Amino acid sequence: MLEKSKEIFGNPMSEKDVRKAEKTQSKFLKKYGDDSGKDYRFALKDNPVLAELGTKELVFGEGAVFSDRTVFVGNIRMGFGHYRISMAMASCARALGYDPVWVDLNSFDESTCTKIISGQNELYSMGSRLSQKSKLFNKLYWEPLNSEGFRKLSYNCADQASAEVMANLLKNLPKDLPYVATHVWPAQAAIHAGFTKVVNAIPDNWPMALHLAQGATHTIQTYSAWLGYKALRGMDKARTLKPMPQGDIVYTGHYVDHELVSNLEADTALRVDRVKTGKAKRYLLTVGGAGAQQELFASIIKALLPDIKLGKATLFINVGDHKNVWESLKKAVPALGSAQFFQNDYPGARAYAEAARTGDSKGIVGFCHDDIFAAVYITNLLMRASDVLVTKPSELAFYPIPKLFIQHVGGHEVWGAIHAAELGDGTYEVAPGRETVDMIRLLQAEPEILLHMNECILRNKAAGLYNGAYEVVKLAVAK
Repeated sequence: MLEKSKEIFGNPMSEKDVRKAEKTQSKFLKKYGDDSGKDYRFALKDNPVLAELGTKELVFGEGAVFSDRTVFVGNIRMGFGHYRISMAMASCARALGYDPVWVDLNSFDESTCTKIISGQNELYSMGSRLSQKSKLFNKLYWEPLNSEGFRKLSYNCADQASAEVMANLLKNLPKDLPYVATHVWPAQAAIHAGFTKVVNAIPDNWPMALHLAQGATHTIQTYSAWLGYKALRGMDKARTLKPMPQGDIVYTGHYVDHELVSNLEADTALRVDRVKTGKAKRYLLTVGGAGAQQELFASIIKALLPDIKLGKATLFINVGDHKNVWESLKKAVPALGSAQFFQNDYPGARAYAEAARTGDSKGIVGFCHDDIFAAVYITNLLMRASDVLVTKPSELAFYPIPKLFIQHVGGHEVWGAIHAAELGDGTYEVAPGRETVDMIRLLQAEPEILLHMNECILRNKAAGLYNGAYEVVKLAVAK
């Protein structure tokens, strides 16, 4: 026990850190129970949204049969980001001829694994929302935690101990099949459970020990992150660390769905045509899984309202599975009361997004789905029909659509906007208030900006920048 906590990539951890990791493990076992004696069995379930990606969902039950073309996609519901990246992996696995199986460690409610993850997710979501309401909390706790706290090797030491408790959930799955994880806990749990072909797809562009899963092949989306992880930069400022071994960290490019990559040129051509012909610019505003930033969203909607009324702008708003956010926004912006609104109507929302891609779209259109899969994937569908994605610089920073980056939630997200701005397919991160409004006005008035971003997206595509999800799957299969 705790072997991966005692030494991380050849770097011994202090007795103090190991004792702390052991206490964390014991605390979780005491709080959530020890299920190491349970013998979990599984079935494969059809899911209406995942079916579009040729993907089955792993659930408790009997009779699951896995082909030699199976690729497990290990993930957790923590915000929307890890689900979105998982959908990209599943999509590209299917496009490459494999059979993706969705393994959400946060969906097996009776397991100790899920109880731990759900508890941590609730804390993280609460912190995200509080960080947007309290500048003091954000400055003194949330920003430092997300940029420096999670960066420490000692944090990974404790996480590895927690993942040992999660491993029993996976013990009855075939260990020799490829396993792609889009969060470190599914990666660590798989390694502890004995899987031999684990790829840990790291989501962020800011190197943090939080994302390390010793024993897996790690992948990253940017070259700067490659070197930062290779050197374990800043993960223990009191000593010089041994680097990650050769081959343990691999650059792949951006994790993007096959549907978006394969249709990129056609979708970009439609965007360019809308700009050149002076049609209404379409903005897609997305609410994250934690439901934060509501005040900022209201200010953005208000800034766009004059041009929406004049037919110069169209606004799509996806509030995910947060109906309360839509109600709050309606109170702040009464004009939303007359907006078209798709609630728990995924077929209707999907049809609307498809028709809007090549047809006309006016006014404000809202989307809300209690089903988490629909809540996440409708953004992917709407991206193809949109001209500008308005988002914090999280996982969406890497998608091939012009982006307006609003304020980050957590310091680790800052580098996503920096990366996109350097590549030319997004703005720099704009500050709340006047700078955000000024950027919206600039995008409305200066067609040159969106034409430039679309040109950059085409160049990036030609260079293979958006092929990361395909490359991750290939790595897992080849291990």
